[in-house]
Amino acid sequence: MDVARTGALPSKFGRQPQTETALTELMNANTVSVISGTPGGTYFRMASDMAFVLASDDLRILPILGQGAGQNAYDIRFLKGVDLGFVRTDTLDQLREDNRLKNIEQHIQYVAKLFNDELHVIAPREVTDIRQLEGKKVSFDVKGSGTDFTGRSMFQLLGLNVEAINIDQPTALDLLKKGEVTAVVSVAAKPVAVVAGFDPGDQFHFVPVPYTDSIADKYVPASLTEAEYPRFVHGTESVKTLAVGTVLGVYNWPKGSERYTRIARFVDAFFSKIDQFQTSQRHPKWREVNLTSEVPGWSRFGPAQEWIKARKPAELASNIEFERFLSERSPAADTDKDRLYDAFMKWRRERGL
Repeated sequence: MDVARTGALPSKFGRQPQTETALTELMNANTVSVISGTPGGTYFRMASDMAFVLASDDLRILPILGQGAGQNAYDIRFLKGVDLGFVRTDTLDQLREDNRLKNIEQHIQYVAKLFNDELHVIAPREVTDIRQLEGKKVSFDVKGSGTDFTGRSMFQLLGLNVEAINIDQPTALDLLKKGEVTAVVSVAAKPVAVVAGFDPGDQFHFVPVPYTDSIADKYVPASLTEAEYPRFVHGTESVKTLAVGTVLGVYNWPKGSERYTRIARFVDAFFSKIDQFQTSQRHPKWREVNLTSEVPGWSRFGPAQEWIKARKPAELASNIEFERFLSERSPAADTDKDRLYDAFMKWRRERGL
């Protein structure tokens, strides 16, 4: 075995380890695992971006296929081999509903707020108002998925009682075409590959979803456009919908522990290289990331909080730039904050800031 060609051995250790035991310790000390999502999905694609951008002599990112945000939270909490994972801002609410779990806020924290996942409701064109789905059979993806919890939560807050079922998305879309379900729900970062690949023809469309006071505490307004879904949306029109935030979750390891130290190394690399994630060759959702954004109801992992606190002058500079941006654009008061920040980041890049 040519150990020098494995790319897994940090140069800071100098000479190569001489035994299998030493090699095992070395490789495990440098590897951080990230539970993501299904193949081709946004979570897995972004975890793959992490693996490429952050690869170095003393850090390796290992993406793991996952079932989605709902199951990811349990994986972070209980699976011994999982360090980080993509979860949602409403994940803690989900876990609080599980009577088996105690003090969940002390166990799962967040590294950074990442981006938003949008609600997609696909139904026949005759369904022009989401309230028409009352009492109808609606698919919410597989059990334990992010769509399963967040989609149901959104419907509940909208006051909609439907016959919820759990079927994988390709099968659900096939049943929709056969008339065996009335609607298919997906809560995922646009564009969702399985949705974008579905041909609605003249029969199906996105059902608009209103933003109401009952939703405001947990979710934000969003829209679906032709840029993401040319088969569904045409021209300058857009479809109103809702969105939920996605965060990079982490288990709250004790300070000074080996796992704590390893994840702290990841935090420093990830935060320091965030600009490399926001280039055109990476997933477009990276451009929504604002590392300083706080997540209400969550605690930030210690090394991440310390990294941000230590860089307050840089944050202040960004705030000054943001004020310049606002003075030039004069956005409406009800502009979605995440969309506004995305526009701000584009404005900065155009000026080489």
